[in-house]
Amino acid sequence: MTDKKPLITVNELKIHFPIGKKNMWEGEQSVVKAVDGLSFQVFPSETLGLVGESGSGKTTVGRAMLRALRLTGGAITFHIGNQDIQLANLSNSELRKFRSHIQLIFQDPYSSLNPRMTVRDIIAEPLEALGLCSSREEVDEKVRAIAERCKLNLEYLRRFPHAFSGGQRQRICIARALVCDPEFVVCDESVSALDVSIQAEILNLLQDLQDERGLSYLFIAHDLSVVSHISDRVAVMYVGRLVELATRDRLFNHPMHPYTRALMSAIPKVSKGVVFKPESLDGEIPNPAKLPSGCLFHTRCKFSQSVCEAEPPLWREAEPGHFVSCHFAEDLAEKLSAPQTQKKPKRADRKETQ
Repeated sequence: MTDKKPLITVNELKIHFPIGKKNMWEGEQSVVKAVDGLSFQVFPSETLGLVGESGSGKTTVGRAMLRALRLTGGAITFHIGNQDIQLANLSNSELRKFRSHIQLIFQDPYSSLNPRMTVRDIIAEPLEALGLCSSREEVDEKVRAIAERCKLNLEYLRRFPHAFSGGQRQRICIARALVCDPEFVVCDESVSALDVSIQAEILNLLQDLQDERGLSYLFIAHDLSVVSHISDRVAVMYVGRLVELATRDRLFNHPMHPYTRALMSAIPKVSKGVVFKPESLDGEIPNPAKLPSGCLFHTRCKFSQSVCEAEPPLWREAEPGHFVSCHFAEDLAEKLSAPQTQKKPKRADRKETQ
């Protein structure tokens, strides 16, 4: 990926939410640092997986990259054609025009579809809202084309969402997101509400559409086995910050951060011949409104030393393409045994069904 020009560059992204009331006696207002200084890139035709515990800020990152949230600090730059577009600087009218380049696939295919709209109207809504078509006939043509590609029978277009299963509803959500030909799609837990067999179908569909259209995905998920299947690179978040980022194979087989190792050990079996010794984490994830000093993970890390409590670790490239935020990442990687690399299958081991 490093030899390509990135599609998106995120630099020192910060999303803070003020809490409580501010008055003249309390001084500065307390804030929740949901995202605090993230820097990474997303490349064309790449799937970047984003993992971490609940409350780590994954969904906030996805919403920020869609400009659904106002940035507290940092920058998000889209490199489209010969233009470098600063997302935070776009006016409301400019952002409305830019929406065709960025779309979202929601987690819950049941609550994300309007029960009073037909499937045709749901899929056509982005085209009509953004004014991308000059006539109803053109809208209908694009709706039929993307519905057929997402394996939806054309007769479904006249029906309402309640008539469909979870997998079919998620296909409708995918068709709605892709009907305006975006370059970048945020998949926020897009298969977590589905049965395992249906998950495989949807993942295969997402991969096929990515190959055909050159899409880039930010794939947010809790299920690490799903992330290992679909992602090219994987980023690990902890309390609003990135602690590790590397290629899928490197991260899953040779993690350098203790938190990443603990996440991997929670998987009963990553792949044949790759097993991590279970590693429990003491304590709970810190309060993002009252973060500890130094390394945020030192309160739960069994390898913590005095420097970890005093100084926050730098976000650095420990190995080519392998970024980590830990004072002793190299020493721990050498000290702890690492499993052998196991090549993953390209597609899910299930056949697609209608």
